[in-house]
Amino acid sequence: MLRNVAIGLVGLVLVAVVVSQVFKAQIGERLFTRVIEQNIGTSALDELPDGLHVGLCGAGSPLPDPARSGPCTTVIAGGKLFVVDIGSGAARSLGTMRLPMGQVTAVLITHYHSDHIDGLGELMTLRWAQGNHSSPIPVYGPTGVTQVVEGFNAAYALDKTYRVAHHGADIVPPSGAGGTPMPFQASGLNSVVNVYDEDGVTITAFGVDHSPIHPAVGYRFDYKGRSVVIGGDTVKHQNLIDQSKGIDLLVHESLNAEWVGKMKDVADSRGLTRLAKIMHDILDYHTTPIEAAEIAAEADVGHLVLSHVVPPVPIRYLEAYYLNGTRDAFDGPITLGRDGMLFVLPAGSDDIEMRSMF
Repeated sequence: MLRNVAIGLVGLVLVAVVVSQVFKAQIGERLFTRVIEQNIGTSALDELPDGLHVGLCGAGSPLPDPARSGPCTTVIAGGKLFVVDIGSGAARSLGTMRLPMGQVTAVLITHYHSDHIDGLGELMTLRWAQGNHSSPIPVYGPTGVTQVVEGFNAAYALDKTYRVAHHGADIVPPSGAGGTPMPFQASGLNSVVNVYDEDGVTITAFGVDHSPIHPAVGYRFDYKGRSVVIGGDTVKHQNLIDQSKGIDLLVHESLNAEWVGKMKDVADSRGLTRLAKIMHDILDYHTTPIEAAEIAAEADVGHLVLSHVVPPVPIRYLEAYYLNGTRDAFDGPITLGRDGMLFVLPAGSDDIEMRSMF
C-alpha cells in the first residue's frame, strides 16, 4: 500500500512539472501581474506607525559586496523621508524597499568621498521624475556641498532636457530637476550644528574624525522622544560618543582590521603594492567592530547597527567571525547591517522592531 502511495505521489509531481512547463508563459504572466499590482503605487511609509524609523539602503563600501550597496541610510520621521549619504546602487535599494523616491524630503551628506556621493545623480533624477516637484531636492552638507551638487547638476543637464522633451514639462517640471545645496559650517572635530528643525523633526550635524578628510560629520535625528545617530566615517571619537548619549539606535561604520590586514598580506605576497598600500592606509581612519561596540557601551545606546561594512561579508556564516569580540565590549543588541533592513521605532515606546524589506 505504501508503495502505491509513493508511486501516486511521484506521478502527481511529474504531472505538476509537465503542466508547469506547458503553461510556463501563462504562469509567468500571472506572477508578474501579481507582483506589479502589489508594488506599483504602494509605499512602505503607509505601513509604519508614527515614529522614527531607520532603513539601510546601502550597508557597504567601495569594495564589491553582493549583499550591500554603497553607503546609504534612510531616516523616516513624521512621514518625512531623509537620505543620509547616497552611494552607488543605493537608489535602487530604496525602490526595492518600497520607499518612494518621489517623496524624499532631503539628502544629507557626511563627507565627500566618492562612495558616499556617487549615487546622488540617480536619486535626484528619480525623485524628480516620480514626485512632480517644482523645486530641486535640498542637499545638506558641510562646506563643499555646493561644489558637489553643482557638479551633478551640470553633469545631468543634458539628461534633464531629454526627459522634458520626451515626457513634457507637466510631468517633469524643469524647475524641479537636480539639487539645491544647503551648506552649513562644521568648524572642527567638536562642532555641533542644528541643520533642520521642522514639524517636530530635529537634525543635528556634529564633527567626526576622518582625518585627513575635512570636514566630515555625523547626524543625529530626534523625533517624539526617539533618537538615532548615523556616525558617518570616523575613528572612535569623543564628540560622536557625546552626541550618542542615551540614543535608541546607533548606525556606525565598521572596518575589521584583522580581515583587512590579511588582505594586505596577500596583496604584498603577490606584488600588488598599490593594493597593499591602500589596505594599509584605510586602517587609520575607520572604526573596528569592537571599537564601535565600545562607543555604544560608553554612550549607553539601545541598539548598535554596523554599516559601511569593510571588507565584504558575503555569506552569513562569516558574521560571527567578523563580529568576534564585540559582545565583550557591548552587551546590547548588535546587528551587522545588510541592505533592506528597516528598524521601526514607534513614538511613545522603547521598542525597536527589525524588518527585512527585500
